[in-house]
Amino acid sequence: MRVVIAGASGFLGTHLSDHLRVHGHEVTALVRSEPASAHQSRWDPAEGVIDKELVGRAHAVVNLAGAPIAGNPHSRKWAGEVLDSRVSTTRLLAETIAASERPAAFIAGNGIAWYGDHGTSAVTEDTPSAGDTFLTRVSHAWSAAADAARDAGARVCELRTAPVMDRTSPPLKQLRLLFQAGGGARLGSGEQFMPMISLRDWIGAVSYLIESRDVSGAFNLCCPRTPTNAEFTRALAAALHRKAFLAVPAPLMRRAAGDLAPELLGSVNARPAALERAGYDFEDEDVREVLAAALS
Repeated sequence: MRVVIAGASGFLGTHLSDHLRVHGHEVTALVRSEPASAHQSRWDPAEGVIDKELVGRAHAVVNLAGAPIAGNPHSRKWAGEVLDSRVSTTRLLAETIAASERPAAFIAGNGIAWYGDHGTSAVTEDTPSAGDTFLTRVSHAWSAAADAARDAGARVCELRTAPVMDRTSPPLKQLRLLFQAGGGARLGSGEQFMPMISLRDWIGAVSYLIESRDVSGAFNLCCPRTPTNAEFTRALAAALHRKAFLAVPAPLMRRAAGDLAPELLGSVNARPAALERAGYDFEDEDVREVLAAALS
């Protein structure tokens, strides 16, 4: 298959590109600078610049572009970059796909924050969104930006991705160092559900969706058994042979984390129901397996 990837130089994009190439797919990365090889193509979302012929020839277009979530949650500039970088890239790709004679499949990045806080209730792709937090609003605008491709009849898979756990990347990279130093702590009560997915399952699931030509819609990219924050804290401490008796009070978290506090204290008991219906077989089903894969 011919696959075009935006955000191919990022952590997830690099691993996905390598995986797809190893499995025989032709991958072209969209880059902001001058292309360094035939496997790159220049684009500029802000100016609407993109190779329409490249997109028209593709079997699938994957969008993983977006400013890092990690940043100053009290900054309006950070908030604007997080939103604009996701919406502008998604809209340009969706409109380009829609204008193609044979619309490619659109594998559109998004986040598990789409749902908002649902307490202990199980959350599947059929669960309506709740709340009005910053990242929930971003996820809704991000999703709407793909409408041009949907309206044109393209196969659109929306990746509602939970934090991807790997020792070399946030958030686990920082948490591992913190826990090893004895600073491991649950957040607030620790009763909030905290969805996550291993890197190998994220890559496996996205590759599966690219190759499965008869599936579309929203997909929760998370392990089948979502842990609470307290369960995650205990599991990570045990995996690192450390103790974790501390707790960060919720009021302190709200002051320190700003717009990101609802994502840390809110509860999303997510289930990857659509992926399981589509036939994807998870390698890492719970927090212990996710952490074992991530820390190996």
